[in-house]
Amino acid sequence: MNHTAIVTDTNSGITPAESEQLGIFAMPMPVLADTQTYYEGKDMTHEKLYAFMREDRDLSTSQPSVGDVMALWDKLLAGGYQEILYIPMSSGLSGSCATATGFAAEYEGKVQVADVHRISVTLRDAVLDAKYFADQGFTALQIKEKLEENAMHSVVYLGVDTLKYFKKNGRATAAAVAVATVLNLKPILITEGGKFDTFAKVRGIKACKERIIDALKKEFETRFKDVPHSELRLATASTLENPEEAENWRQQVQAAFPEFDVTYDPLSCSIACHTGIGAVGAGLSRVQRA
Repeated sequence: MNHTAIVTDTNSGITPAESEQLGIFAMPMPVLADTQTYYEGKDMTHEKLYAFMREDRDLSTSQPSVGDVMALWDKLLAGGYQEILYIPMSSGLSGSCATATGFAAEYEGKVQVADVHRISVTLRDAVLDAKYFADQGFTALQIKEKLEENAMHSVVYLGVDTLKYFKKNGRATAAAVAVATVLNLKPILITEGGKFDTFAKVRGIKACKERIIDALKKEFETRFKDVPHSELRLATASTLENPEEAENWRQQVQAAFPEFDVTYDPLSCSIACHTGIGAVGAGLSRVQRA
């Protein structure tokens, strides 16, 4: 048995069911619809979430409860693991990392919290790196240090089809939403480890996809120009409802970068609450596993 348990949350794109296959543990992210709380991978699915969106339900998200996180930590330590490495979503996007770090202090070094400044497909890569190192016998602290040293070697581009949900959470004004709707403008956002910032605004989803691919090409020419392709992972994600459309997006990126094995993950329900339906994205990250 591995002595170090690797724990993340479902904003990595890793579902609780998949985490069992990978030998890790994924905390379900809460999604609030009106006054009821649902948990991804348990009683919240993408289909249910998108139905709620069409019903114009009041949707929001929150970090996992401290009680749930600590209950899992206690269970793992009681079940034979000697230590835990917890890898939540980026501290720039949620307070869950800071909260967990505070409570980890009560475990006298048995729980380490890594702030990898990542989300979605790039967070998945960090988690898989952690599992690789755990299998090699590295301690939780050693893995934390490795992940944090590599944390900023990633980027995510995300194009959203609507600003409706950005308006709801106060990130866009009603006037901006109205103009974007009339002109069919699709904002493209970027995160390089902190919050999502506006990268560009284009007209139409086709142009949005093309601009993301162009941005990724520039990343290879600049930020990652000295990194061997064998150390890079390129992945796509979306809130496209039609599986064929999602696969087409993956194939479009694959065709632009034939030297990579481009993968695809649906954006988590928690992330989808902020992007709405029809968002497309891609992430590029440096990985450390062999």
